[in-house]
Amino acid sequence: MVYELRDTEKAAPLFEGWQESMIWSCLQKVMGKIYTDAPEQPASAMALLADFCFFAGKPDAELVRYWGGLCLPDTAASQGIIMVPQNRAWGELIENCWKEKARKTTRYAIKKEPGIFDREKLQAAVTALPEGFTLKMIDEALYLQCREIPWCRDWVANYADYAMYRKYGLGAAILKDGEPVSGASSYTSYRTGIEIEIDTREDCRRKGLAYICGAKLILECLERGWYPSWDAHNPWSAALAEKLGYHFDHEYTVYEVYR
Repeated sequence: MVYELRDTEKAAPLFEGWQESMIWSCLQKVMGKIYTDAPEQPASAMALLADFCFFAGKPDAELVRYWGGLCLPDTAASQGIIMVPQNRAWGELIENCWKEKARKTTRYAIKKEPGIFDREKLQAAVTALPEGFTLKMIDEALYLQCREIPWCRDWVANYADYAMYRKYGLGAAILKDGEPVSGASSYTSYRTGIEIEIDTREDCRRKGLAYICGAKLILECLERGWYPSWDAHNPWSAALAEKLGYHFDHEYTVYEVYR
């Protein structure tokens, strides 16, 4: 049996030491859900949020397969999901359960180090906006606009509405001719911070726009007392993080699984 855990703290020991903000979001009941093998004393757990799920505790095939039967919202997760194993045993189970549907790949963990950011350097980046572009925070109008644009929808897609985004989320975008061309926003949120999603429209890349948006978002997070968590899906993202003041931690294995 698989249970949706109401008292999420019962699963907290299974995820202990895992420095992943999306797990914190689920445990804190800000966003996402926790599923387990037992409602009272779980030995296995899955934290599911957006298009990510994290497996912890004793490897459990029923949990690994359970995602396939979930009725998920109209996001990337409705087509595919990124499964993150706590250890090699979970990884082998994912491979056995999903076979050729599971594509093994690498992500890049970035250290969580409050207090490391150079505000003067970040502010200098913000003021270097090229002519012809406008930098603004994501308000309700821009939130709604981004929801309708496939390439930047993930900046806001995991928030049910603007009221939720205004309470838990935060984002900065660069516009050209009224259209967003680059941005850094909260992919997910937890009580004291966000997980950053950053991207630039293909025709506007290599202009330093993502760096400017990232700098602006970090500064705004610091003003609120939030931590801007960063996890990189490729070496380019890891390099941008380091340019903004973060430090690389380690590579880790994930599985991109498609039904």
